[in-house]
Amino acid sequence: MDLLRTAPHPGQSLPGGRPAGHPRADVLHGSVAGRRVWRVSCGDVINRDRSITVLVEKNKVVLVGPPGETAVLTSGQLGQLRTALKEAAEQAERSR
Repeated sequence: MDLLRTAPHPGQSLPGGRPAGHPRADVLHGSVAGRRVWRVSCGDVINRDRSITVLVEKNKVVLVGPPGETAVLTSGQLGQLRTALKEAAEQAERSR
């Protein structure tokens, strides 16, 4: 599970010193437009890499799956999604 922020331009370093082209360059931490956004890696039915995004809009939790796809999660990814949803729910409660 990753907290997101605007992706760096190619050649820029990510937090932790990884260059933007690094295989784990998709692991970003921070926020988008001043709000926390979580991205949980998953797969689809033919094992392509996809992700589920969780964000808070005002006092509501928004879950965005892969467009037109089925999200397939391992038990570890499911635990990450559970954590993201719990944190998002807590943030939404504070936004009331």
